[in-house]
Amino acid sequence: MRETRGGGGRVANRKDEGGGDLPGAWAAYGRLLQHLRKRAGLNQQQFGEAIGYSLEQATITQLPSPAPQVGSVEQGRRPAKAAFTRAADRVLEAGGVLEVLQDEVDRAKLPRFFRNFALMEAEAVSRFDYEPQLVPGLLQTEEYARALFAGHCPPLGEDVIDQRTEARLSRQKLPTRLPLAELSFIINEEALRDPVGCPEVMRAQWLQLLELAALRNVEVQVMPAMRGFHPGKNGPFVVVETREHKHLGYFESQGAGCVLTEPAEVSTFALRYGKLRSQALNVEESARLIERMAGET
Repeated sequence: MRETRGGGGRVANRKDEGGGDLPGAWAAYGRLLQHLRKRAGLNQQQFGEAIGYSLEQATITQLPSPAPQVGSVEQGRRPAKAAFTRAADRVLEAGGVLEVLQDEVDRAKLPRFFRNFALMEAEAVSRFDYEPQLVPGLLQTEEYARALFAGHCPPLGEDVIDQRTEARLSRQKLPTRLPLAELSFIINEEALRDPVGCPEVMRAQWLQLLELAALRNVEVQVMPAMRGFHPGKNGPFVVVETREHKHLGYFESQGAGCVLTEPAEVSTFALRYGKLRSQALNVEESARLIERMAGET
């Protein structure tokens, strides 16, 4: 991963989709899995059969027998899915040691430029998100997220689409994670109306927004179309407060992400977000607008 550091506490991570090394988390998980399997006296075929991963049941990849599936995970070439990890922990009587690594395995499925921020996000006590173009990732349905990754340019392979979708869904623990984090989202009305996938995908997405907005720690506001100029015209951004009560800013564009740590820069983001909250529809008005959208389909 290429990393460039500028002044003012700014760290920018650039996307590297080339043939770099496989994620270290996958390799570490694989080595531990292999150790536990051998300790249990099982070869790969026996272990694969024990956890029920036949050709028809495989959730990692469609390979001709369980042994290559297990081998791919042990060699760090394929990430383990949560269902695989739960079954492996049970069969190997591992006491949850594999499940402890699952979040790291899932995070390594994310684009490289986003991984550091995803780690900060997972520890957040508050997170404020303005999104002018798309439904925010933490609120997306699986079908909506998959449609976005399928439209990536240059095209992504099916395995990568699966991994990115899984990683995005794994981040969605944040709204219900304990202790609860305070979450606020402001979404442009145009982003909600712009079709991603088929009409059924959009209707399911609107309904999920309403469901999540009903959580007591989540607020969803809509910036109405034709509002005119407002502080969000410069693009999407996120403001996060960590457990240590440090405030960070984040924005991304065209496959590059930037984390802001300089207090003056983060303060500017927070000020803009406050303005946007005052100009957007309130939570009740926003919910009624989304309900109307869902009813129109």
